[in-house]
Amino acid sequence: MDYQTGFFYLFSAVLLFAAFRVVTARNPVHAVLYMMLAFSQAAAVWLLLKAEFLGITLVLVYLGAVMVLFLFVVMMLDINIDVMREGFWKNFPLALVLGGLVTAELAVVLWTGFPTLTLNETAAASAMHMPDHSNTRELGKLLYTQYRFPIHIAATVLLVAMFAAIAMTLRARKDSKAIDPGIQVRVRAADRLSVVQLPATRPAATETVAEEVKS
Repeated sequence: MDYQTGFFYLFSAVLLFAAFRVVTARNPVHAVLYMMLAFSQAAAVWLLLKAEFLGITLVLVYLGAVMVLFLFVVMMLDINIDVMREGFWKNFPLALVLGGLVTAELAVVLWTGFPTLTLNETAAASAMHMPDHSNTRELGKLLYTQYRFPIHIAATVLLVAMFAAIAMTLRARKDSKAIDPGIQVRVRAADRLSVVQLPATRPAATETVAEEVKS
């Protein structure tokens, strides 16, 4: 076994562990951190497969921007973990069915391979691994010609997820101490300050002091 195969098994093992911890971590912040670890290991695997454009894009876009944004959003949401765990066993059968369905689909794809791959696509894939050929250019041709419709769907899903994250951070909270700026601008002095009239001098309570001294 050469060193590339050893690194592949190492990165794959860490990737599987991180992906498992994303699902099983009780703290959402820890889950996001494990997801960032999984993305970094996936980028390393892509670099070993000579898909450097995908690996660098994964690090720059997801680790450098998207996952950092998710981390800040999760930390600002102040999620109540106890409330989230109440419906775990209630939704567990549905999650188990969906997980089994996704696993079966992945097994079928890996077992059957890609029999519909045409000769031109095979030649383009082999040309991407040539040292004097730009795989980024060939990847761009495939993404924006043959696979433009799935790219549009993925972009729409990411846009909806971004809107949902922003909407969750803007929801009204009863325990928030934030003050509306409009109320601060429209405030009047009479609402904040009350003037109390006090006498300038007070007579000395001589009789009371004398009684206290005698006692």
